[in-house]
Amino acid sequence: MANKTNARIESELEVKTYIQDLKFALNNGAQINFQAKRRVDENREEKYTNQYTINTLFPNENPVDAIKRELLTLSVEDYMQTVKDMRFPKRSEMREFGKVYNGTDDVYIKIRVELLGIYGNTTTFVMSFHYAERAFMPEMFPYRKK
Repeated sequence: MANKTNARIESELEVKTYIQDLKFALNNGAQINFQAKRRVDENREEKYTNQYTINTLFPNENPVDAIKRELLTLSVEDYMQTVKDMRFPKRSEMREFGKVYNGTDDVYIKIRVELLGIYGNTTTFVMSFHYAERAFMPEMFPYRKK
């Protein structure tokens, strides 16, 4: 799954620590920045866009509230890999997760957590929260129980 240029697999302890820090930040006022419409989605089948996925999975909810709730459920078993942002190499790495909804719908989640601003405000950037374009395979999840 990880390629040599921009992706790596973190240790299970590193992933657990990241998730613990993410949950602490979300439970203590971290802002969530969610891009419903992205330039990359212009050439993508609608089903695989953030907007479509959120509207389909959580039709009667505020998208940010739904995303916050879902991020709070992430576990080390959902972890796929850690990716360096090649467009913004000085920014923190992104983590990729995968979850299954409604028993069959694979959803790809890519996030970055950063401290921003002079007051150290934590912001969680949700770059991707959309149906997976390729079905998930067990080998994509290094810490998923068999």
